[in-house]
Amino acid sequence: MTFFINFMVSFDCRKFQENNSVKEHNVNSLMHNRRHKISKKGFSIHTSLLCLIISGSILTLFGVLYIDNIPWHIGSVAIDKLAVNFGYHQPVYAIVIDAGSTGSRILAFTFHESYIGSHLILDKELFKYNKEGLSSFAENPEDGAKSIQSLIEEAKDEIPQEHWTNTSLLLRATAGLRLLPKDKAENLLESVRNLFKNVPFLTKTNSVEIMDGVNEGIYSWFTVNFLLGRINGNPGNTVAALDLGGGSTQVTFAALAPSSLKHKDRIHSAPSLTGGIPVYTHSFLGLGLKAARKAILTVGQENSKNITSECVNHIIEGQKFKYGNEVYYVSGPKKDYLTIEDESVGYLTGSEIPIVNMDKCLSIIRSFVRRNSKPPEELPNKVIFAFSYYFDRAAEAGLIDPLNGGKIELQDFKNAATEACKTPNADQPFMCLDLSFIWILLEDGLGLRLETPINLFKKIDGHEISWALGAAYDLLRGR
Repeated sequence: MTFFINFMVSFDCRKFQENNSVKEHNVNSLMHNRRHKISKKGFSIHTSLLCLIISGSILTLFGVLYIDNIPWHIGSVAIDKLAVNFGYHQPVYAIVIDAGSTGSRILAFTFHESYIGSHLILDKELFKYNKEGLSSFAENPEDGAKSIQSLIEEAKDEIPQEHWTNTSLLLRATAGLRLLPKDKAENLLESVRNLFKNVPFLTKTNSVEIMDGVNEGIYSWFTVNFLLGRINGNPGNTVAALDLGGGSTQVTFAALAPSSLKHKDRIHSAPSLTGGIPVYTHSFLGLGLKAARKAILTVGQENSKNITSECVNHIIEGQKFKYGNEVYYVSGPKKDYLTIEDESVGYLTGSEIPIVNMDKCLSIIRSFVRRNSKPPEELPNKVIFAFSYYFDRAAEAGLIDPLNGGKIELQDFKNAATEACKTPNADQPFMCLDLSFIWILLEDGLGLRLETPINLFKKIDGHEISWALGAAYDLLRGR
């Protein structure tokens, strides 16, 4: 360590500049044609930049050798910012469309290649969405393609026109299309492929596909750790990523323990700056929030569109719930429902308010979750980052700041579920069910303890947490 500190102190960029100034003088004295003179000011800027790059390289080496937990980007971020300010960078673009079960989202990314190493630095992204999932157009594929076209128009305004023809465009459909009959899913994909034939961006034969749950999990994990600066080749520094979508949920983490590594079918290589990292990833199809809600509401009533559920308050009647192409009308129980005294208005009124029977509701949820999941043993020992519907429901329940996110414990989800189930709320008729499902999924389905800390964020460093970032990085690096 002393060697590197002394080296840093003794490294004199001014002397380096002076030596180069002498060389510049000699060159100028030999040159008689004014058109070939070297600009002293320009040379000085280049020399200063070179000094900064050398200094940054030394600092990075020092960090790698002696500070193992230092994020990989710290040593080069200042140099990259300086280079961008001086125009010494070449932007690289990628567009990814996430065709999810509850909506489609387009993310247009702007990267540049770092000056130390060869990794990509994310500068900014465009994020736009529509609320109709591609799968909801199963009976009208052409309308589905039109919904995607409107998103592509947004990307045209984000990316300079001179870069359109070399900017890759990718669409990946997730659980919504995975759950459709194969012929209907293929009709939707084909309509989008026809659309892609006429877009000005770079597309290939595989630009429109259904993405499997493995890649969805890996890309989500990469995105979180990339934005946190933890993709540095040390698996022990990474965090676990829990993604709760509408149709499926993914759990992904660096596999270190034998209990994880023995599941060879769930071990995959995730990209990092120094090579692949073995990760455990599993996608639970049908355990997304909306898919689970449908399954829980329709228990014993699978063939009916008018549903009565123990997980909905008595005051709810004929509440519309749409999932995929199906529409259901949901009501709470009309008899034998629980009530509690309304203590807030005093003893003279004798008011009673209806509440959800949590014993009956939790019995249904637990049976569903346990039947469709198995907890990964290593997960409770990880630092947990959860997003998508985990974040949304926590924000709506007041557990975290809706803009900045935050850290809670699993116990907080349990408490919020308990409160929601005893509070009649016609504006949020499924909040009791959703929060209870999230609590049971995390505890029974994924094996977390009630005291487990959970980091809940929608953005990190101003960037959206989405598997699309991992897919874009993978696309540009050609893995």
